[in-house]
Amino acid sequence: MTVEPAPTHAPHGPGRGVEAETVGTGYLERRQLRGGTAGWVLLAGLGVAAVISGDYAGWNFGLAEGGFGGLLIAVVLMAVMYSAMVFGLAELGSALPTAGGGYTFARRALGPWGGYATGVAVLIEYAIAPAAIATFIGAYVESLGLFGITDGWWVYLAAYALFIGVHLLGVGEALKVMLVIAAVAVAGLVLYLVGAIPAFDAANLTDIAPTDAAGASEFLPFGLIGIWAAFPFAIWFFLAVECVPLASEEARDPARSLPRGIVAAMGLLLVLAVLMLVFTAGAGGSAAMSASGNPPVEALEVAGASSALTTVINYAGLVGLVASFFSIIYAYSRQTFALSRAGYLPRSLSVTNGRKAPTLALLVPGAIGFALSLTGQGAMLLNMAVFGATVSYVLMMVSHIVLRRREPDLPRPYRTPGGTVTTGVALVLAAAAVVATFLVDRTAALWTLGAFLAFLAYFALHSRHHLVASAPEEEFALLAAAEEELE
Repeated sequence: MTVEPAPTHAPHGPGRGVEAETVGTGYLERRQLRGGTAGWVLLAGLGVAAVISGDYAGWNFGLAEGGFGGLLIAVVLMAVMYSAMVFGLAELGSALPTAGGGYTFARRALGPWGGYATGVAVLIEYAIAPAAIATFIGAYVESLGLFGITDGWWVYLAAYALFIGVHLLGVGEALKVMLVIAAVAVAGLVLYLVGAIPAFDAANLTDIAPTDAAGASEFLPFGLIGIWAAFPFAIWFFLAVECVPLASEEARDPARSLPRGIVAAMGLLLVLAVLMLVFTAGAGGSAAMSASGNPPVEALEVAGASSALTTVINYAGLVGLVASFFSIIYAYSRQTFALSRAGYLPRSLSVTNGRKAPTLALLVPGAIGFALSLTGQGAMLLNMAVFGATVSYVLMMVSHIVLRRREPDLPRPYRTPGGTVTTGVALVLAAAAVVATFLVDRTAALWTLGAFLAFLAYFALHSRHHLVASAPEEEFALLAAAEEELE
């Protein structure tokens, strides 16, 4: 057992009232990930896998908020937001390739407070989303009659234990398994569309009766406000694609592979989002799909598809849920690892095992997620995850704009098309999406805001005095501060 020297305080980079500590040489050696493991294909697979369950279910509840027209417009706007954000993250990830992802970018641009706030928002999203997905996996297993299970909590426990176990084997093994699962889920969507497209009827798109809301029409039955209320559900088509930069330290040539991977993932997700919205509502009817727990299967049933096809799609939906569950476990572990390694969270969470996997960063958020899954409130948990996500998007886009203006000479192997105009559009839409979460589920948004503030209090009272000067994100800040002094 190696005994690390007692930490000593050292000057810190930007951030008033924040102190960093110099730790022993063995500190970072015990906190290393396996580099050079993932190429751009595996990174694209990570991005698609994280999102794919949202194509199978969840987005359709937006039909009850905005009707087909409202949800369609919301999907277009959120597609613009995510596309613009992905371009910004591709630039930031190629310039600052560490496991911290958005936290790293914000740490460099906004100081330790901004970095921590961004990292915590991301962590809330990724810690809560698997809990919500676990409840949906349980519902699928019960509805399919698998293993004779009638009580979902066994499924939640088995899912967490199995997939955390795979991640403990190492990132290469985990990402390869993830890619295969994502490919099966995408194939399931393609097979579903083959069955749904012939049953398309344009009249089904607008079969929700208009209300008396302002601007209501057959196309917008819930009026203009319905577009805004549908934002959180449109987000489900893309939620968590931003996790790809968290794999930077484990990627091969991240300056090239990360932009290619995340942009490729986003391109596929855009196509799937449009096809699933139009042909699911068109085959099954917007009114019926607005309350469906399994829209692809129910749309096929309405269309009179064979029971064999609906059974296959049912199993494919389960695979899609597993893909997102599996990949977001990876995402929360890397975000926890990075925040812990730098001292923002307890340092023990970032120690890696012999296969370079962060053991406690996988287990502790997993235990919390399992406890949350026992509530059975899948829809509420997903809305909480969306709140955390949209807050992080605002902070990451601000970080891109600040770094472009403050550090124009920072090496950027990839540059965002349109520069700060592009990320400025994403920023405005993300801010609108934060507000939209209160329109849909105020309770979920307030609970998440409370958790966010509790994390900030922890930083204010404790961890800001115990950051690690040699962590990559802190070294970036020290170098930037030194360069500013020289200039």
